Amino acid sequence: MPAQQSTLLFDVATPGVSRRDVHAFVKRLQRDVAGGSPFGCLISGDTELRRLNREFRKQDHATDVLSFPVGPALQPANRTEGRQHFLGEIAISYETARQQASDYGHSVTQEIEILLLHGVLHLLGMDHESDHGRMSRIERQWRATLGLPPSLIERVRA
Repeated sequence: MPAQQSTLLFDVATPGVSRRDVHAFVKRLQRDVAGGSPFGCLISGDTELRRLNREFRKQDHATDVLSFPVGPALQPANRTEGRQHFLGEIAISYETARQQASDYGHSVTQEIEILLLHGVLHLLGMDHESDHGRMSRIERQWRATLGLPPSLIERVRA
C-alpha cells in the first residue's frame, strides 16, 4: 500500500509565498522529520488562528502556529513496524508569518517553513515549555539541516 501523503491547504491569498516550495518542504518534513508519518496543514489568516486559539486553548488572540496532535498514535511505542500514523494538524497564520518574516529579514516562504517545522515537532510530542530545552536543541539541528533561519524558540529567548 502506498504511503499516505501529508496535506497542505491554503484558504487565504498568500502573496510572496512559493506554494510549490512549501509543498516540497512539507514532503521533506514528512520524509525526514516525521519518519514518513503524514500530517495536515492549513495556511489561513489571523481571524481563523484567533478562533482556533480561543476554542482549543482558551486564549483569545491570534497566534502564528497551532498544532493539534492526534494522540497516542504518535508515540513511538504505539507505532506498528513499517506503518506510519497520521500525526495531526497544524494551522499557520499567513498574516502573522508575513509580519514575522518582515521583522526577521527573510522571506514569508521561509517563515512558513519555520512554522511548519515547529508545528511538526509539536505533533511528534515535543513541548518547549516543559522539556528543559530538548525541543529547542532538536529544532536547531533540523533548522540547520533544512537550511532555515533562526527558530521560534530562539527568537522568543533573544
